[in-house]
Order: sequence, then C-alpha cells, then structure tokens
Amino acid sequence: MDENVNGAFINTIKEQIKDGYSLAFTQKWPSWLGGILIAIVALMIFLWDYTWGIVGGYHNWGDWIFYLAHASKDKPDTLPWLHHLSISDFGILTGALASALLSRQFKFRRAPRLEYIKGLIGGILMGTGAALAKGCNVGGFFSAAAMLDIGGYAMMIGLGIGAFIGLKYLLWEMEHLPQTTPPAPKTPPSGGLDWEKIKPYIGGIIFIAVIIGFYVYASYDQTIVGGLLFFGFLIGMIMHRSRFCFVRAFREPFMTGEAEMVRAVAISLLIYGLFATMIKFNYIQEPMMDVYHPFWIGSLSGGIIFGIGMLLAGGCGSSTLWRVGEGNTKLLVTLVSFALTNSAVSSLLDKMGIRDKLGSAHFLPDLVGWQFTVPIFVLIIVVWVVIANWNEKTEKFVIF
Repeated sequence: MDENVNGAFINTIKEQIKDGYSLAFTQKWPSWLGGILIAIVALMIFLWDYTWGIVGGYHNWGDWIFYLAHASKDKPDTLPWLHHLSISDFGILTGALASALLSRQFKFRRAPRLEYIKGLIGGILMGTGAALAKGCNVGGFFSAAAMLDIGGYAMMIGLGIGAFIGLKYLLWEMEHLPQTTPPAPKTPPSGGLDWEKIKPYIGGIIFIAVIIGFYVYASYDQTIVGGLLFFGFLIGMIMHRSRFCFVRAFREPFMTGEAEMVRAVAISLLIYGLFATMIKFNYIQEPMMDVYHPFWIGSLSGGIIFGIGMLLAGGCGSSTLWRVGEGNTKLLVTLVSFALTNSAVSSLLDKMGIRDKLGSAHFLPDLVGWQFTVPIFVLIIVVWVVIANWNEKTEKFVIF
C-alpha cells in the first residue's frame, strides 16, 4: 500500500514537472505577457545601471570589426565583454539560443538569395537610421518614450511611416519579382547523436553558464556588467517564448490589420514609462537620464529609414538578436551589416558636424510640467491603441 502511495506521489511530481516545463519552454507565451515581463526587466536595468538600449552594442561590435580589420586606426575604448550594451545584447542572443534549445525549436534557417540581399540592405538602413536617431526601436523609441524624451515619440511616427513604405516595396516585389522558396534543409545522417534529445540539455548548460558568468564578473569587481548579461539573457528568453516583436507592431496594422502586437507593446510601454516617471520624479535616478535624442529631424528621419530597413530585413534591433539566437541566417547578415554601418555612419556624422543640425533633446516635463506629463504620455499610448483597434475592425489602413 505504502509503495503504491509513494509511486503515485512520485508520478504526480513527474507530471507536474513535465507540465511546468511544457508551460515554460514548449507552449508559446501570450504577447501581452511578454510585454509585461519585458517592461519589468527594463525597469530592473534602469535601476541597476542605465536605460535599456540595443544599438550601442552593435556600434561597439562594428568599431571592433573595423579596428581588427585595420580599416580604422582608432582602437575602441571598451572591450565587447565589458561594454554595458554589448554584453546586454549578447545576453539577448544567448537567452534566445537557450530558449530555442530548451524548446527544441533551434535550427539553422536558410533563406533564398534575395532574402540575404534584403537582410544586408535592411541592416545598412537600420544602422543608418539608428545613427541619425541615436537609437534603434528600443533605445530611440521604446526607452526614449518611457524616459519622456520627445525624440522617442518622433521616432515612433517615423517607424510607422517607414513600415508603410517598406511594406509598399514588399508588395511591389511580390508582384514583379519571381518568388523563390528557401533551400530544402539537409537531412541529417542516420545514426550518431540524437540532437533533438540533446538540445534541451545544451540549453540548460547555457542557462547555468550565464548564472556562473554573473558570479565570475562579480569576482572581478564587474557586478554591474554581469547583471546586464543576466538581464539581457532574460529578455532574450522572454522575446523568444512570446515572439515579442516591435516590427509586427508597426507592420501588421498595414499588412493584416492585426493589432495584437500593438496592444502588447503599448502595455509594455505604459508600465515601463509610468514606473520610470515615478523613479525620475523622486530622483531615484537622474531625471534627465537617457534624454539625448535629436528632436525632430534626427529622430523622425532616422525612424523612417530604420522602419524601411526593418521591413526589408524582417527584424529590428532587438528581434534581429533573438532570431539569430534561434538560428535565422538571414538576420545574421543583417546583424553584421547593421553593426558596421552604424559604426561608420555615426563616425561620419560626428566628423562632418552634422549632429547639431539634426535637432536637440527635449524633456517632456520641462515643456509641459510634471502635472501634465503623465496624462499626455498615457494619452499618446491610448490614441495609438484606439486607432490600431479601429483599424483592426475596419481595415482602413490595410494595404496588403
């Protein structure tokens, strides 16, 4: 009798562990949940160090590639594994890789030749747009808007315009260029290791390695850097599990009318921005932190160029990282071209003295006062969601 009870208890525990694993790593998470979790981690990064950004990491990688290739004599100031945004970006890529392995969804995804060309051009456009706006979809829009930098709202408009133009091109491409299918995946040889069974174990090892990495950084007096690696890792896992994608938020209203990702990004931005406002208002962090984006020429034009690029590439600054982590080879091309272009264009803008002509930073509370800041911030997000929901029902803006 006791053996039967013990056996039933053990079987129950096994089933609960199996169900929990399926919930965490097999089933897709709701996009709204991904948005909430990303906002929470972004706030943790804000309190831990600085605001969450992406493009600074790309810039650092591009600088080092040029330097190591002897294309630039200027040695970058910070090593990639000590650069705060670089290590956070690496964490996102690694988090997505671990999540894809744990869910057995990792595989190298090949694309038709034209897609690689689009990925290359998309990366060039995104690198250029991010240089003009001093940030990508995360640092230039998401974090900037949450930090009450009005350049973030200008880039938001630019991303919408760019997504519309990019989608127009994709429509033209479908009508005028022959459509090709990606090469068939190679059949793995029979015998040997069963990679499908091994993948979750590799993902688990990566997870443990990142935790160990935090303590290694801490032992070298680099606790902040180690924390950013772990926070980036969490964002990568969240984005992969929920398929959270800023591109969809700006593309789908014009493509299908779907507003699910608009609502997810809006929820995330609302949580991020309201709590960041309280943090700034109470001087827990410097109120002017992350207020440096060029309003309005740089943010708007950069957003338009970036928006076109992200439609061509099929990924933005953040989704490029997590989709490379799950094995997307097209976006690996985008990642490299984005990094190189952002480094080169940023340097060119500085040397030519164009930065000052793109606009200056403006802090929303300085313009309207703290008493009107929150209502205006909330109103902007509510209007965006209302328009997206209306379009979802009427399809007035759908062009696909």
